Amino acid sequence: MSTTNSKTITCKGIVSWGKDEALKVEEVQVEPPKSFEVRLKMLYASVCHSDMLLASGFPIPSFPRVLGHEGVGVVESIGEGVTGLREGDLVIPTYVAECKTCEICMSEKSNLCIKYPLSYTGLMPDGTSRMSIGAQTAYHEFTCSTWCQYTVINVNFVVKIDPQIPLSDASFLSCGFSTGYGAAWKEAKVEHGSSVAVFGLGAVGLGAIKGAKSGGASRIIGIDKNPRKEAKGRAFGMTDFINPEESDKSIEELVRDLSGGMGVDYSFECTGVPSLINQAIQSTKPGVGKIIQIGAGAGEESNVNINILGIIMGKTLKGTIFGGIKVRSELPIIYEKCKNREIQLDELLTHEIKLEDAYKVFELLKQPDCVKILIKI
Repeated sequence: MSTTNSKTITCKGIVSWGKDEALKVEEVQVEPPKSFEVRLKMLYASVCHSDMLLASGFPIPSFPRVLGHEGVGVVESIGEGVTGLREGDLVIPTYVAECKTCEICMSEKSNLCIKYPLSYTGLMPDGTSRMSIGAQTAYHEFTCSTWCQYTVINVNFVVKIDPQIPLSDASFLSCGFSTGYGAAWKEAKVEHGSSVAVFGLGAVGLGAIKGAKSGGASRIIGIDKNPRKEAKGRAFGMTDFINPEESDKSIEELVRDLSGGMGVDYSFECTGVPSLINQAIQSTKPGVGKIIQIGAGAGEESNVNINILGIIMGKTLKGTIFGGIKVRSELPIIYEKCKNREIQLDELLTHEIKLEDAYKVFELLKQPDCVKILIKI
């Protein structure tokens, strides 16, 4: 039981009831935290394209599901066994854990904790939910469910942060931007003077651009069919912009034209669109090129035919979750850069809405000027 508050709280949350069904604002019952858990009062949340996948039932159709995995909140109550946190602490809930004791957390091989693995089931590590709607079990999104006034999360999925950081910035660090930044910093290890291509200039792609810029890349090519994304890309360090709809050439040809004919050192595919994955492979240098796959599609789009010839020419294709960042030990490095204004995440913000209006976020995401939506809870 909770050591500080043993009462169930009834509050508002945004819920998906099934594929192709409209999101709804519901009264959600949130239980007190159990051992090694904390209950958070959410302050702000933000929106990622992954939310659309989970709302549609990918990869597991667990409904009703309380949505959201990006956000910032304060610790409202603490379960038994929790150390290092107290009521009132400002924290970021994450969907990737870091226990700091398993063989992976103690190595540099990966950021995917073995003891507390990434979960799509919508249940806590003990196989149960802390949320319900009436008498019906409600499922978490990953371990988070940030589009709710209160949520419960295992302490290994929580990062305490400095209260001096703007709350909107803290919310944006939970997934998208950090994933892209980490992909360049941790996975690719972009070095000084290198060349980079970034496919898709949403928050993830803009994070990859900034990560590549921080690593010293001299040429950073952004690719997006939305011309409004050019200004955002340049704000984060992009040197060249390709709109594939403005040329008869393929993307790989356009990238090679800008990179000495051989292609770039690193490609970051941030969309999950199958055709672009192969374009990313073909846009990198033979022998040394690295392709970091970040974007994920649902349904048939999750099955991709890879151009094997492109890979056997000495290129490396690698996937990543959360950009390879260890959330508790390395995410603070990024928010320190935000606090010091080395990274200006306010450039991402395009829309602000109240929680009561968050049922329409997926329509807002389709607007051509939308990058990040901030939900005020």
